[in-house]
Amino acid sequence: MTRPPFTNDIRTLRFLAGEMTQGELGRKVGVTRQTIAAVEQGRYSPSLEVAFRIARVFGKPIETVFQWQER
Repeated sequence: MTRPPFTNDIRTLRFLAGEMTQGELGRKVGVTRQTIAAVEQGRYSPSLEVAFRIARVFGKPIETVFQWQER
């Protein structure tokens, strides 16, 4: 399985948000902790809706949270 062609700063943003847990972020976004962990680790590409919801939780533009790595 190849990694998605993007990286993200979710872990850093969770840290800066008072050590928000993956479970807390998942509840705010409407997905499971396991989904957040997989996205954070680059093992799963979130839907566009979930990506926007994650960015909105942190009050950041989506391109600040997710960075595209063209191959």
